[in-house]
Amino acid sequence: MKILMTSVRDDEAAAIAAYTARTGVEIITSAAPLEANLDQLAAVDGVIMQQRNRLADAIYAQLAEAGLKQISTRTAGYDVINVPLAHEHGLRVTNVPVYSPRSVAEHALMQILRLLRKSYEVDQRVANNDYRWGGLQAKEIHSATIGIIGVGRIGGTLAKLLAALGATVLGYDVNPRDDLAGIVTYTTKTDLLQRSDVVSLHVDLNETSIGLLGAAEFALMQPTAGLVNASRGPVIDTTALITALETGELAGVALDTVSGEETIFNVDHQEDGLTSQPDIEKLHAMSNVILTPHIAFFTNIAVQNMVDIALDDVQLILNGETSPHEIER
Repeated sequence: MKILMTSVRDDEAAAIAAYTARTGVEIITSAAPLEANLDQLAAVDGVIMQQRNRLADAIYAQLAEAGLKQISTRTAGYDVINVPLAHEHGLRVTNVPVYSPRSVAEHALMQILRLLRKSYEVDQRVANNDYRWGGLQAKEIHSATIGIIGVGRIGGTLAKLLAALGATVLGYDVNPRDDLAGIVTYTTKTDLLQRSDVVSLHVDLNETSIGLLGAAEFALMQPTAGLVNASRGPVIDTTALITALETGELAGVALDTVSGEETIFNVDHQEDGLTSQPDIEKLHAMSNVILTPHIAFFTNIAVQNMVDIALDDVQLILNGETSPHEIER
């Protein structure tokens, strides 16, 4: 069995080598995206990709013509794949829905604490040799109310961490979890936005979540409130967010993902700057914004799981079995 993995990073090498040693599967790796590896399709049995730009529609026919039966992404999000078109060409699609809920939850917790402690403002002042305390009084987390929108695997893990620290945890989800009784108080989105000191987003990207938070939602939030987005960029209306931050409707925001990040994150822009994405350039320049380059997931355990689960799924499909992570729609 021979599997092609594209967009492979250096930090994945050890996990891939360990998988080969354990299973005997031959894995061909490329740092380039799938589009740059089409000449290798005829020589492999399976394909695993990881990228942020949407796969060109013409590639599905090429995969099928090469005799491939599947395409996998070693990420939770699979919006880069045109699933119906893949199915039309006889390609089964899998993702890695859970590689480490703890990794993203811990990142969100860190950012919640940073917002409560106003570290964005502290860092700015110290960088400018301003060591005054004025306006920096923080809120201890056990006295804070944290709202989680999307209380699934990641949101639920975050809720447990917050509850252990004594925070009041509100949740909004279309499918409330009984196992979080006593940890999460479920309520409406409006009530959650109005009451929370920090709101943390952990929703999938789909038709119902695009623009989930916009001008109307920001107007409901307390002017002292913060917002964390460790889900997907398009769930926030970026233009409305910038306005809310500029006008004081929101105190601060921590963004690990933002619309337009595809050409910005995981790329060195020290020379050319961020002019290609004006909204990200504006956010970067704001003193009440904490930007991280989509690294909430990026831990030792998560990387290992992403590699292992994706490869396991390919083997299942190629052996005529069913993967529990197959995308049906």
